[in-house]
Amino acid sequence: MSETLLEVRDLSVEFRSSRGITRAVQNVSWSVAPGETLAILGESGSGKSVSANAVMGLIDSPPGHITSGTAMYGGRDLLQLSGAQRRGINGKSISMIFQDPLAHLNPVYPVGWQIEETLRIHGVSSGEARKRALELLEQVKLPNARQRLGDYPHQFSGGQRQRIMIAMAVALRPDLLIADEPTTALDVTVQARILDLLKELQRESGMGMVLITHDLGVVAQVADRVVVMKDGQVVEGGAVGDVFRRPAHPYTRKLLSAVPGQEPFRHVEQKPEVLVEAKGLVKEYLLASNPFKVGATPTTRALDDVSFKLHAGETLGIVGESGSGKTTLARTLLRLTQPTAGEIAYKGTNVFSLRGRALREFRRKLQVVFQDPTASLNPRMSIHEIVSEPWAIHAGVLPRAEWRAGVEDLLVQVGLKPEHADRYPHQFSGGQRQRIAIARALALQPEIILCDEAVSALDVSVQAQVIALLKELQKKHGLAYIFIAHDLPLVRDFADRVLVMCKGKLVEEGTTEEIFARPKDPYTVELINASPHPDPERLDRHEIA
Repeated sequence: MSETLLEVRDLSVEFRSSRGITRAVQNVSWSVAPGETLAILGESGSGKSVSANAVMGLIDSPPGHITSGTAMYGGRDLLQLSGAQRRGINGKSISMIFQDPLAHLNPVYPVGWQIEETLRIHGVSSGEARKRALELLEQVKLPNARQRLGDYPHQFSGGQRQRIMIAMAVALRPDLLIADEPTTALDVTVQARILDLLKELQRESGMGMVLITHDLGVVAQVADRVVVMKDGQVVEGGAVGDVFRRPAHPYTRKLLSAVPGQEPFRHVEQKPEVLVEAKGLVKEYLLASNPFKVGATPTTRALDDVSFKLHAGETLGIVGESGSGKTTLARTLLRLTQPTAGEIAYKGTNVFSLRGRALREFRRKLQVVFQDPTASLNPRMSIHEIVSEPWAIHAGVLPRAEWRAGVEDLLVQVGLKPEHADRYPHQFSGGQRQRIAIARALALQPEIILCDEAVSALDVSVQAQVIALLKELQKKHGLAYIFIAHDLPLVRDFADRVLVMCKGKLVEEGTTEEIFARPKDPYTVELINASPHPDPERLDRHEIA
């Protein structure tokens, strides 16, 4: 790999506003060779995506300005090209996969048409483009590709949309593919398939790949070399094995130490008190286009005879792929969905029989922390208003005169400052916003907190901080957690018991050690083996037979 495909040298990017200048990238240098995978690793705000967007010419100016550096490709500096010259390179020679495929696919056009457009723009005839679009969807292993050419983006799952994005990115057989967090929100098995697909396409075409991520397991699985970025600068770089085994920079060591899945198995004595018991839960949805039509009986089972118990003070992990029934189970537990059959008992009482004051008391005792704190916190409300709102709904929990002191105490408990009460959600980082959501959940002194993918979108070190906070709060308040996640190493470190769900069924249940060290169901084995581990030497050795 002596030949260099793309070489970035001393790149600096800053953003100018009325508040001053933000130096997002400072003197960054890296290179990638044909057939090589370079990973750019770092947390949110480290400058990973900004440096890649500068190479692609996607920095909006104003407010963004490239103040120094070169990006040499084929003897030309990409940073000096005109718009017309860049259009001849972007897509055809250098292509990019974005993090959120739903946001980057046009919702009003069929996916086949969008792939064809990529080809037509670069001179491919309509007939040839249509034929090539089908070949590409088959190449990325999209099920029923011929029948789905006319479908729209919203009709596909997250993993399928990512495959469509990959098909568009490789349509013109580029020399270089830049993949910006291509698997962040995907289940472990879907993530493994997407990464395998990218490597397969790379082997077939010999293209170089720049993988932007904050997931160390993904880096270990697919990258040849890695550069680590922090605060807009490259702090370390080298072969993946060398950097992971002998990290030289304190920040790299911090990232590696924060990776979940390295703690000893938890052995917590189970308390006899059962807080929640689900018995034979079934939830069916009609599949007919007209559910009101007489005789419209085709259904799908989102939950299929699911039963389990949650004991006081324990953490119950629920894992499974998208479509396994995790979210339907969560909605049923919260009484946002009525089951077709079965019941949920809270301390022996069927929650679907509760009315009035009894229902409000149940809702007070079961609180929830959602996946996206940006969406779950009202941007028009101050932090004081957000955290104190539960007291306005559940009168009598805390006198209004004590609300200010109560909010400040909760903020301190979750690691924030009292003065943060007067700020608004947009003034905080993702990890801080999740802490605010946890403070709101604690306001009503619940017995159970349901965490629905509560840390999946956070960087690994922020994730570790939030999990440590949840453990501390559990110890202090005796909380029980229902922890829904697709990050298996995280569940391994945090949960006491684990439920494994597949296609609406509960396929396996046991202590964390039983599930992860001695799994019985083939689906559980597949999930564990698909989960990437931040050790390049363990890629084959960690698989469970």
